[in-house]
Amino acid sequence: MIELSAVHKSFGPNRVLRGVDLTVPKGESMVIIGGSGTGKSVLLKCILGLVTPDAGMISLDGQDVTRADRDAFLARFGMLFQGGALFDSLRVWENVAFRLLRGSLKRPKAEAREIAIEKLRRVGLKPETADLFPAELSGGMQKRVGLARAIAASPEIIFFDEPTTGLDPIMSGVINDLIREIVTEMGATAMTITHDMSSVRAIADKVAMLHDGLIRWTGPVAEMDAASDPYLQQFIHGRADGPIASVR
Repeated sequence: MIELSAVHKSFGPNRVLRGVDLTVPKGESMVIIGGSGTGKSVLLKCILGLVTPDAGMISLDGQDVTRADRDAFLARFGMLFQGGALFDSLRVWENVAFRLLRGSLKRPKAEAREIAIEKLRRVGLKPETADLFPAELSGGMQKRVGLARAIAASPEIIFFDEPTTGLDPIMSGVINDLIREIVTEMGATAMTITHDMSSVRAIADKVAMLHDGLIRWTGPVAEMDAASDPYLQQFIHGRADGPIASVR
């Protein structure tokens, strides 16, 4: 579904991506792991066309993403943002139905609200939540609303940016389970970036380790623990000593 070949991206002298090669098969869940500042978010932005690579090729279903019709291209994606990214001035249902109230996916207001309430139910929130404002919700509820918004338009591909950041271990487990269930139900292709190893084990079909602008290891999540790559082993076990330099 998604293929990256020799993708490079620099910001001034800072070389963030240094030749990334990665394939994300259709209907599978790929999780990108790596430390802060290793380029995980830049990689997602390149795929979405928010950042233009300096070199290399990114294709979606075999089509060069830089030549795609932007509205049709973005309509295929859903996104759960790291901080929730809900609009404070909109009610919950309006946040969930944001894409259904405008643009090429526009639906009648009553229909959009009905879809939003159904998606809220799917993530475990009651219909009365629909008319609240984000400030009236807990962090875990806000994350669920963000997930409902990500799936509201039934996208083919869903990106999850640090889906459990700021959540306690129990709520993190709930969100991980919801993501796995929903991706499986929808048959969607999923791409997640995270440094939370509990999320990796709960969500991933395959894992890719990004470090210093390159994919150091990629493979099925079941093979991750037995892999010999020293970068991967240091990261997944949280070891201070290893090839990944730590700040002391």
